Amino acid sequence: MSKKGLNENIVFYISVLLTGAFIIWGIFFTKSLSTITSKIFNGTIDYFGWLYLGAALFFVLFSVYLLCSKYGHIRLGKETDKPEFRTISWLAMLFGAGTGVGIIYWSVAEPVFHYTAPPTGEGYTEAATNIAMKYSFFHWGIQPWAIYTVIGLALAFFQFNKRLPASVSSAFYPLLKDKIHGPIGKTIDILAVFATVFGIATSLGLGAMQISGGLEALFGIPNTLTVQITVIVVATILFLFSISTGLKRGIQYLSNTAMILSFLIMLLVLAVGPAFNIFNIFFNTMGSYVSDFFQMSLNLRPFGKSEWIAGWTLFYWAWWIAWAPFVGMFIARISKGRTIREFIIGVLFVPTLGTFVWLAIFGGSALHIIHNLGHKELAEKITSNVDLAIFSFLDYLPLSSVLSIVGFAVVLIYYITVADTSTFVLGMLSEKGSLDPSNKMKITWGIIQSMVASVLLLAGGLEVLQTASIVAAFPFSIIMVLMCWSLFKALKDEVKEHKVSIPKEKIS
Repeated sequence: MSKKGLNENIVFYISVLLTGAFIIWGIFFTKSLSTITSKIFNGTIDYFGWLYLGAALFFVLFSVYLLCSKYGHIRLGKETDKPEFRTISWLAMLFGAGTGVGIIYWSVAEPVFHYTAPPTGEGYTEAATNIAMKYSFFHWGIQPWAIYTVIGLALAFFQFNKRLPASVSSAFYPLLKDKIHGPIGKTIDILAVFATVFGIATSLGLGAMQISGGLEALFGIPNTLTVQITVIVVATILFLFSISTGLKRGIQYLSNTAMILSFLIMLLVLAVGPAFNIFNIFFNTMGSYVSDFFQMSLNLRPFGKSEWIAGWTLFYWAWWIAWAPFVGMFIARISKGRTIREFIIGVLFVPTLGTFVWLAIFGGSALHIIHNLGHKELAEKITSNVDLAIFSFLDYLPLSSVLSIVGFAVVLIYYITVADTSTFVLGMLSEKGSLDPSNKMKITWGIIQSMVASVLLLAGGLEVLQTASIVAAFPFSIIMVLMCWSLFKALKDEVKEHKVSIPKEKIS
């Protein structure tokens, strides 16, 4: 290969080399990798936990500021550009990329875990139910979506307004200028690819375990390693076919289908479950969430036991930041033609509200069955086998067989959607920020991701890899704070250069 060709694909080749090195390390020296990554992760949590909390809250405040500011009227792209996707499809795609299979995996399990072992007080009490729902809202609420909002908005603005490549390094042009094309910019992009590959590979492995668990619950197929690997192979074939059809067909159709099925299963659970109690849970939890928002956002318990905060809140914030390059890049790609105000409302508030409704229906119903109806054995089933959490819960409802089949379909489609969107983003990052990466590059990354997930599933190294990907979140949290500064600077320049301001008819 020529020197020019190597330089053009340097992000791809270095990323693949790093991926290969970590795979070998994870397979043959699992204990060594586990020890080192755990020490690094625990060190960042112990000494820089305040940075995760402060950064996540800052992203919320920064997003709200931009929403209410004069910059809200700036359009992502030309003033004549129209949105590429219908609003409902846009919301479906960004929700599928942002949470997707994760919210299905944890919407029942997390509230039950917090109920049995709350951060304060005794488990299995009425107070524990309220705390469980409040913290579930908190961990899946506005902070994660603010992280995605900040990086997605920055990437979209520099792609469509400044005509820069669709890469994370482009968001630093006001600070680095042409250095974004040099070693500093390449390092940022490689870090983004690294976090994406391992974050998604981990999710593919864990998702395969959940799907395999669903096959056992529904059809009696044993949940074995062979079945889990088979799930990954079949899913890989499906999403490779999907990505070859393009963004406007494959990913959009999958996301729309997943959204329709999600609404269907929510309505079914609401219809056969404790509907009126679900409404009470939703409004009660919203009240406590809003009331205690800042206290939870800055709570580190410096004079008490902070293991719970470290194991849940800080772990989540690091995990969301590790996912941010992939989710932000994808959201940016599908958001051309929308104003900054539309973007923030659509990415920050709509998915947050949808997530709260989902948690109230599934998590709230599970706690109602356990606490109000006295089925404490359900809590034991869920906490002992998280892979089967949603299926164990659905067994306690009427029409459980129908609900389980629909739930299984939702899990499977979201699983394929996440693999599809991440492969698309990796193609973008690897082809110098191309908005439409080649099928060859997407298929290459799709196969690599599935191989990583399969090999580490066999080697028992998935949790180790998850910790390794989260370690990358620490430097990326600092990068994201600098990204906000860079975006704000660019928006100020945009106003000066093009005299973008609040329209006269908006001024009263």
